[in-house]
Amino acid sequence: MKTKETLLLQGVQLHYEHHIIDSQQPTIIFLHDSLGCVTLWRDFPLQLAAQTNCNILCYDRQGYGQSAPFDKAPRDWWYMHQEADTLQALIKALQLKEIILFGHSDGGTIALLYAAKYKEYLKGIIVEGAHVLIEDITLQGIKTFEQAYATTNLKEKLIKYHGDKTEEIFQRWTKTWQQPAFRNWNIRQELTAIQCPTLVIQGVDDAFGSIKQVETIVNYIDTKGYFYIVNHAEHTPHKEQPATTLRVTTTFIEGIN
Repeated sequence: MKTKETLLLQGVQLHYEHHIIDSQQPTIIFLHDSLGCVTLWRDFPLQLAAQTNCNILCYDRQGYGQSAPFDKAPRDWWYMHQEADTLQALIKALQLKEIILFGHSDGGTIALLYAAKYKEYLKGIIVEGAHVLIEDITLQGIKTFEQAYATTNLKEKLIKYHGDKTEEIFQRWTKTWQQPAFRNWNIRQELTAIQCPTLVIQGVDDAFGSIKQVETIVNYIDTKGYFYIVNHAEHTPHKEQPATTLRVTTTFIEGIN
């Protein structure tokens, strides 16, 4: 059963898609990246559902896709911490009892922050291209995207998914991460509170983070972490090497479910 719905949560309309495969199985919640949305996951969530028999929930965070626009307040440096709290409110509103998180980029960081704070419903997390500290490669990757946004049809591509919210999405992402005061941002302390099974996936040629991101997660979490470096992949292994990412993710889920 598939439902496309909007939910009024904390005064904000959020768009989500819920695929119920087996009500006795966990729900895998997909958390999109800094320029993403439900549609941009394409068919990867359903492929994972077919492999694991798990239910699937994808949603657009505020400001993205078909959800309500951002509010007027400037983005706080701790916006991903706040998104972890919003995720908890969403889980409670939908009355989900067993969950697995799959987060990409910003969504991966949100998954880690959620796991550090909330334990009740969580069976495990998969993070792909997550950031837990700022590196020079991270900032250079953003600058490269800024150039592409100004000189190619990248903006037009994003407008297809975000409409008139596109410019603000892009500016909030690039400006927040490039603030000088944000240079020392990290979530090392939060990682020490994570106790659930954790899989860390990263493309070998990720332009937004080095292997240091993976090593920091695995070394700091308070449990055994698993990692997989995907060859011939950059920042989005589930698109660049979908078969490999699907296989590694399925094996992890089968091991914890």
